[in-house]
Amino acid sequence: MAQQVFKRVEKKYMLNKVQYNMFRKLTADYLEQDDYGQHTICNIYFDTDNFSLIRKSIEKPVYKEKLRLRSYGVPDMDSRVFLEIKKKFKGVVYKRREPMTLSQAYNYIRTGEIDKSSQILNEIDWFMQFYKPEPKVYLAYDRIALFCKQDEQVRVTFDTNIRWRDSLVGLENGDDGDILLGNENYIMEVKISNAMPLWLSEILALLEIYPASYSKYGTCYKEYLSKDIHSGRNYTAHFSDGGIIYA
Repeated sequence: MAQQVFKRVEKKYMLNKVQYNMFRKLTADYLEQDDYGQHTICNIYFDTDNFSLIRKSIEKPVYKEKLRLRSYGVPDMDSRVFLEIKKKFKGVVYKRREPMTLSQAYNYIRTGEIDKSSQILNEIDWFMQFYKPEPKVYLAYDRIALFCKQDEQVRVTFDTNIRWRDSLVGLENGDDGDILLGNENYIMEVKISNAMPLWLSEILALLEIYPASYSKYGTCYKEYLSKDIHSGRNYTAHFSDGGIIYA
């Protein structure tokens, strides 16, 4: 059964290909790749009409939250996806997600109705009613996920080939898009529930890998979407019975 509730510290780093290869070599005795191997993660990010959620997030507040719909690989309407609410408070990430089919997810976001109930859905209901979010951006990337052999609560992920689109944002519409970050660079995330292991700290220092602030959706907004807003571009994306349509 897929994990639905997460509480952890997530630290991001930007690596070039040389640093990535050296890191994998030096951590081979400590980290093991999970069963999924390299896989593609697909997301729809939701925001208010004026992008207030990502604009607030960019300001680095003490508390922030976001909503996204995630699939692993390109789904069809009967595939399992996760509707996720992610909150960050004083550096600690709280992620709560509800599994459902893509068809259920679209119907729930469009109508607020779903044939199940949970505390997580109650939290998502509140988010939906308060922000009235709309599907704004599709983001996909290729991920390699590793876990620590001695402590599976320590995880390291590498994301590359990050691409995006703001039309045809439905998850079912394939995983292509414009490149946001190519495959010569890697976004590494270290995910820990307690202190970082000493061996990991030492390897990061040896390779001169330092924390970096990088948000996929935030970068997309700053480099592309905000310019569209200033140029006068406007559209409305919403869900229909068959997926996402634009008017």
